Amino acid sequence: MKKHPFSLTRVIVSSTFILLMVVSCAPKEKWIKNQGAVFGTYYHLVYESPGGKDLQAAVLQALDSVNHALSTYDSASVISRFNQSDKGIAVTNHHFKTVVEAAQAITKATDGAFDMTVAPLVNAWGFGFSKKQTITPHLLDSLTSLVGMQKVLLRGDSLIKLKPGLMIDASAIAKGYGVDIAAKVLEINGCANYLVEIGGEVYSKGHNPQSKPWRVGIDKPIDDPAASNRQIQTVVNLSGKALATSGNYRQFYIDENTGIKYAHTIDPRTGNPVNHSLLSASVIANDCMTADAYATACMVMGLEKSMELFSQHPELEGYFIYDTPQGMKTIHTPGFEKYLADN
Repeated sequence: MKKHPFSLTRVIVSSTFILLMVVSCAPKEKWIKNQGAVFGTYYHLVYESPGGKDLQAAVLQALDSVNHALSTYDSASVISRFNQSDKGIAVTNHHFKTVVEAAQAITKATDGAFDMTVAPLVNAWGFGFSKKQTITPHLLDSLTSLVGMQKVLLRGDSLIKLKPGLMIDASAIAKGYGVDIAAKVLEINGCANYLVEIGGEVYSKGHNPQSKPWRVGIDKPIDDPAASNRQIQTVVNLSGKALATSGNYRQFYIDENTGIKYAHTIDPRTGNPVNHSLLSASVIANDCMTADAYATACMVMGLEKSMELFSQHPELEGYFIYDTPQGMKTIHTPGFEKYLADN
């Protein structure tokens, strides 16, 4: 059979036309911003969405499942059921198990500076999910006997408490974990450029809408819990990393009788609020759950111990703001330098 001399050309032209049609009909990527309330604080999402799909509902659904696992303000949550139990509970919830396993590892790495079982002490001092108590040496002795992650055993699908009355609090790690879960939702939906922020804890990837690095501010400590005007201490470029900051400058109370100011960070090892010069600790890590927990641990340990710890953990970087008789000063780990936006 004789071939038509233009058959190949026609195939090429037709294929090109089909390709152009596919490209022209494909949904364009679109930058979307979402914000709202979650975990008792606020969240912000900025992401380049394939097809222009708004992913806010999907993110909130995922965060709601985290809240149902880790919120001490939800009486039906997994963590509340554990706290209300005498010996522990069966645990099949992925979020809960993931956070407990991570917390146990970080407790060990920080020699107990980070400890979820600090909950009874946090509550007693009035910074937790129950009413403040009158602090006495006897009360502190009693409550510190309930503290220690070694008293919590995760065996298969069971979380066992070795002492009745032991409680755990995920507030120093849950926001960071929520950021990671929100980021995962965006990733699953094809987002390569995005920023997730929940209550000041951040994870970002790729670039911002101006095709430049994401810039994230670290607040300057202001000794006023009602301060509405933020002042930025420094700015970091962040991509493929998480940043979490912990500080005592906005959460504290002053004893009406003595005039003594008590920081909201409780040292699990002593039972008392911390008393040192460190005002703020910002941690960069590969995931926000880790950054969140280590930032809290730093506020327990203080400046010198934090710098010592970070020298043993090259996967972590820290930026610290501390008080001196001459005023506030800053110091950071050597590896933090490359993230500073001014460099």
